[in-house]
Amino acid sequence: MPTFRTSRKPSSQASQATQAPVHYRIEAADPHARLFTVTLTVAHPQEQQELSLPVWIPGSYLVREFSKNLQRLSAQQGRRVPLLQLDKHRWRATCRTDRPLVLTYEVCAYDSSVRTAWLDASRGFFNGTSVCLRVHGQEDAPHALEVASTAATAHWSVATGLTPQSIDKRGFGSYAASHYDELVDCPVEMGTFWSGQFTACGVAHRFVVAGAAPSFDGKRLLADTQKICETAIRFWHGKGKGKPPIKNYLFMLNAVHDGYGGLEHRNSTALICGRRDLPRTGEARASDGYTTLLGLISHEYFHTWNVKRLRPAEFFRYDYSQENYTQLLWFFEGFTSYYDDLLLRRAGLIDDATYLKLLAKATNQVLQTPGRSVQTVAQASFDAWVKYYRQDENTPNATVSYYTKGSLVALCLDLTLRREGKTTLDDVMRALWKRCAGGPMTEADLRAELASLAGRSFDNELDQWVHSTAELPLAELLAAHGVALKPEQPQLAQRLGLRVTENHSVQLKTVLRGGPAEKAGMASGDEWLGLQVQGQGWRIARLEDVAFYAGAATQVTAVVARDGRLLQLPMALPAAQAAVAPGKSKPAGQRSRKATAATPDTISLTATDSTALGRWLA
Repeated sequence: MPTFRTSRKPSSQASQATQAPVHYRIEAADPHARLFTVTLTVAHPQEQQELSLPVWIPGSYLVREFSKNLQRLSAQQGRRVPLLQLDKHRWRATCRTDRPLVLTYEVCAYDSSVRTAWLDASRGFFNGTSVCLRVHGQEDAPHALEVASTAATAHWSVATGLTPQSIDKRGFGSYAASHYDELVDCPVEMGTFWSGQFTACGVAHRFVVAGAAPSFDGKRLLADTQKICETAIRFWHGKGKGKPPIKNYLFMLNAVHDGYGGLEHRNSTALICGRRDLPRTGEARASDGYTTLLGLISHEYFHTWNVKRLRPAEFFRYDYSQENYTQLLWFFEGFTSYYDDLLLRRAGLIDDATYLKLLAKATNQVLQTPGRSVQTVAQASFDAWVKYYRQDENTPNATVSYYTKGSLVALCLDLTLRREGKTTLDDVMRALWKRCAGGPMTEADLRAELASLAGRSFDNELDQWVHSTAELPLAELLAAHGVALKPEQPQLAQRLGLRVTENHSVQLKTVLRGGPAEKAGMASGDEWLGLQVQGQGWRIARLEDVAFYAGAATQVTAVVARDGRLLQLPMALPAAQAAVAPGKSKPAGQRSRKATAATPDTISLTATDSTALGRWLA
């Protein structure tokens, strides 16, 4: 097994890193205070040198104002240099051009997510967008990062996708980046983590895990991740037909009590999962949580190609100072979401039944979102900055996830292409990679490759599935590939139009558009305490209590608490309705003015033709 690149490099390279035009020294100065100390040296500053800290991190489309965590900024050139703050994240230093400019500052690191920075007595983590000021005018110059060891980190190790220049056996020392974009696209993990290695198609991979329980089976995680990586590399490049765009790759996983998420980077990814979702020694069958984790690993690794290199033309050069808009997240996140579980199946990590169960889950998430009839998936991509990443009680009513609906668009395209027999979505993805040289692309590129490989235009399908709120032809296309879409009886929450949490009472998280709960006057944040049925009052602790106490009654009075007041809300309980497949119509008397009422809230998927299904999933 080849060694992941962490060995000490020749001193000449170390000197190059130290003498880089832009050099950062970062140390965990005070873990208990959650403070990183940063020293930034600009070898050749401008007379009016501007500096700024990004307001967002690529891959997470929300302005997060990282500068709120920066403090004690000062500048020196042998003497104090005047600093003028220009706005929330920019400063200007008035300095001499014949001397290095040295800035020092602190960053408070208390966010345990994958997006910013974290520091305590047992672990450190940071993204460059949270800690590294951008030196305006020198973004394309070589950058160096020195991760310094302190007394508090004497027993820690360091892991990062940056190129090592002069490091010790624990990974502390100097790393090089070709430019600022590369520097901030390689997060750093620090601590007493577990570490393992494997090779996939000739590429060295490393996996580090922080916070794992003693029952953690690292050997299984490595073996399963290796299968995912090999499957993804062969998807994009075939067997020996092309080289991956990476020389090595790093997975950084933080195992916590309860959490889930990931963020892609150019040759690494930062992940979070619940400790109980890690594989356990002696566990014969993969848990649902572990399968979900493998899907996350597959998703972020697929992004190595689809969004980090093949990317929206609007992301040709990131603007770290403001939102970067694109209508193509349905492609880059949605198509990646289609392939993440599909590649698990192709890698042999899940069976057909498990794959169909995961696909049904994604389908149900879209069908149970009224916002799909309000906003197209292209519009949802553009509005990610203000809707997807700023979710509230109205989000399901106003928008649709470009992840889940985008994955269903990919499904429909793939199944349509396969049914017509000339090509597949796999071929289209590889053709796009070649057409765009693994770089910026537009929707026009996708339309051109679909037409070229399929022998006809797919403009009508993309206009309907991406740029309108029309329903997707899921039942028809799945049936042609050996899968039956079966409508299921919706659960009471769906029939009432509610999303709730239950803990001694029913707390309303979301009131869905057009449902009985909305018509009764219920609102997000209400606490549903009880109901009155035929003159009798009943206390409820769970939603199922509503059906139990209501019996055959169709009219009840819901008792809810709102802002310290008790309200009595007359409510018509919905009768059980016959489920109808997507694209079909309900009987005339059951039709609604809303398009969403013509589809079921819950479906299941069942294999009917194993041969046809096998051709699709192979």
